Amino acid sequence: MSAIKYKGVDFIAFDSLLSDEERLVRDTTRKFIEDNLVPIIEECNRAGRFPRELVKPMADLGFFGASLRGYGCAEMGNVEYGLMTQELERGDSGVRSFVSVQSALVMYPIYTFGSDEQKNTWLPALQKGEKLGCFGLTEPDFGSNPGGMRTRARKSGKEYVLNGEKMWITSGTIADVAVIWAKVENEDNKVRGFLVETNRPGFKADDVHGKWSLRASVTSGLSMQDVRIPESNLLPGSGGLKSPLMCLNQARYGISWGALGAAMSCYDTALQYSLLRKQFRDQPIASHQLVQEKLVWMISEITKGQLLALQVGRLKDQGKVQHQHISMAKRNNVWMALECARMARDILGANGIADDYPIMRHMMNLESVKTYEGTHDVHALIIGQSITGIDAF
Repeated sequence: MSAIKYKGVDFIAFDSLLSDEERLVRDTTRKFIEDNLVPIIEECNRAGRFPRELVKPMADLGFFGASLRGYGCAEMGNVEYGLMTQELERGDSGVRSFVSVQSALVMYPIYTFGSDEQKNTWLPALQKGEKLGCFGLTEPDFGSNPGGMRTRARKSGKEYVLNGEKMWITSGTIADVAVIWAKVENEDNKVRGFLVETNRPGFKADDVHGKWSLRASVTSGLSMQDVRIPESNLLPGSGGLKSPLMCLNQARYGISWGALGAAMSCYDTALQYSLLRKQFRDQPIASHQLVQEKLVWMISEITKGQLLALQVGRLKDQGKVQHQHISMAKRNNVWMALECARMARDILGANGIADDYPIMRHMMNLESVKTYEGTHDVHALIIGQSITGIDAF
């Protein structure tokens, strides 16, 4: 349990830009996180344990597939969804990652590319948290370059046979279904999506151990050796690398808000600590210029990040968002959050490394968030291609 209770962060009356519904979603999520995750997260982080007991309560609040329509989903707007992920990540990046995967990387591709039968079978169960999913794109040798993937699917009668490996897969060992991306040998190696039930012969998932980051999240490697699935498990609307990248766009959008939550947690902790901690002349360290400069940098960057995420969310609600907009929001806000974590650690001194405070946990988590769903540098190239018209990959 953190030694400092979160007070909220809003420098420019940001709340006035939100609707009543948007504030309600944020405040409901905040209360859930404060009551249920904050008291246990440091223990989970130490033990490397995913708090699976929170899956059903999160489902009951409509967190899974929150922005989808029908199938029992909450039908949130994109800004509401963003504010939800902000509060989830203020609790912990690993828990937000779990919700992002279940929503943006499992339910969204089924919703977007799936058949009616696939949607009716999986979406209600995933929404209720009765079934869990994972997303298999990244491979041991292919992260930033998913087009190089080696996983193959071969048509054999009325079945597909899958062979390959995936790596860094959130929820891999607890998933009931995996959305696997593979090149189809009989279709000029075109990338297609497949629903693979994880209990099929030849499918194996193992946890990654020794992580210093996202310790409260399940991270796995997947292996498929002659895994046979019926042809009805192909996502019929998927075609080419564009399909999984559309899913990643959904997840990146949530991350751009989530990183704000981690930054807010670090800033608020550092601010409150600096007002309590006394040093030199029995004055709080908040009275020192160097400490104030760090706090000012943090609140300024958080405020800019809020406005960036909000505008991208508004564009998304209007159907006008472009992938480069989401890249800018993800890249900027995660970088900013990591800098906030480092500055907050600085302000707390030695206490900054102790898990009485959330700083070091956020910092380590954000090191992963900076890399996954498109690295900081890859998003720079995406934005660069957008503004120059020249592809530098």
